[in-house]
Amino acid sequence: FQICLCFIKQQNLTRVSEFLLLGLSADPELQPILFGLFLSMYLVTVLGNLLIMLTVSSDSHLHTPMYFFLFNLSLADIGFTSTTIPRMLMDIHTRCRVISYKECLIQLSLFTLFGCMDCMLLTVMAYDRFVAICHPLHYPFIMKSWSCGLLVLLSFVISLLESQLHCLMVLQLIFCSDVEIPHFFCAPPTLLKLACSVPSSSNILIYFTGVIAGGIPVLLIILSYTRIVSSILRVPSSGGKYKAFSTCGSHLSVVCLFYGTGLGVYLSSAYSPSPGKGVVASLFYTLVTPMLNPFIYSLRNRDIKKALWRILRRTCPSQ
Repeated sequence: FQICLCFIKQQNLTRVSEFLLLGLSADPELQPILFGLFLSMYLVTVLGNLLIMLTVSSDSHLHTPMYFFLFNLSLADIGFTSTTIPRMLMDIHTRCRVISYKECLIQLSLFTLFGCMDCMLLTVMAYDRFVAICHPLHYPFIMKSWSCGLLVLLSFVISLLESQLHCLMVLQLIFCSDVEIPHFFCAPPTLLKLACSVPSSSNILIYFTGVIAGGIPVLLIILSYTRIVSSILRVPSSGGKYKAFSTCGSHLSVVCLFYGTGLGVYLSSAYSPSPGKGVVASLFYTLVTPMLNPFIYSLRNRDIKKALWRILRRTCPSQ
């Protein structure tokens, strides 16, 4: 993030050194309840994704491309949630909601990095299922270990570039006075609304990054599943169809949950006059979805359940 940090010193037009995060509620009586609720959800999110990572890495039966991508998705989910929720918990506990301009940019960059990483990995996982179902004979040759690693590396590079573009976009915004952010973190749409002026180059970056992070992955996922469904419908046996659909069920559920809540965030921020609705939608996007992902993959996936059972038997052998 050196690009963003070096630009900070050159931006004297911002005229602000810090922001005030208003959070979810200013009611003092609600603060202990909110702190306990979000702390519990955050711990469940981190522990659940760590359990998925531990299961995939320790069980040799799961050393396949699909679970390699799942491992990285869980890692990205932990980073995505940890970018915003610990800061929100600290603000609730200390009742000091001030965040510096530099901290805001760093949080924005990390949030975009891990959020885009989620999008890229979900797209890669859709491609993996497409190759496995539509070209099963070529699957071992296409999805080799080095090609899977290259796909993850490419996803990270694209996500890093995306985060830097968001950072550069915010650096061009001009804030004329001390600014109150009606959110629990430095969300890009909120910062755009609070700016005194938005340069034309920032508008171009908004549409460009939106196409990269949202439009292209969604299009590729739709194309992959169109081919997948077409191939499954040609399978003569009902058992073969069920097995093929079951391998895609967990991933498709996560895709719908992730993009459904993400779309709700941007629609609520664009069309809703109430900032509170956008904050609640963002909470689902940043916390609820990463928390549910491990449950979706563990409850709907037989391989994960069998691997968890094997780990449990090794850890707690019968007397």
